[in-house]
Amino acid sequence: MNQLLSTRYPPWAFNLSMFLLRVGLCLLMMPHGYDKLVHFSSYRLEFMNFLGIGSTLSLALVVFAEFFCSLFVMIGLFTRLTVIPLIIELSVVVVEAHDGDVFGKGEMGTLFLIGLLPVLCCGPGKVSVDGIMGK
Repeated sequence: MNQLLSTRYPPWAFNLSMFLLRVGLCLLMMPHGYDKLVHFSSYRLEFMNFLGIGSTLSLALVVFAEFFCSLFVMIGLFTRLTVIPLIIELSVVVVEAHDGDVFGKGEMGTLFLIGLLPVLCCGPGKVSVDGIMGK
């Protein structure tokens, strides 16, 4: 019972937790990016034109973040660098695309955003390519 109430944890628990968080979130994020990648030509016509850069470029940046950055975060390669585009993209999704409705339409984006912030702060853990390389 004392271990359940303790705030101390072994290093393997932190590394396992970061692994499960990274892999779980990115496995759930990748289908969104894959769908946009496969149907790029049909989505680009109706996609949001963020900051006036054009809907095609906006969609390309979202595909890059949701699919490719998720893949890198999932395997733990350049994790802190590749989680930044995801955090930016999810912030735009919640604030712009869903009008800041964090308890309604933007709930899923908010959950992804909150889940990825600890990955940015704590890094990938040792069960990652970065951890194996010693970064």
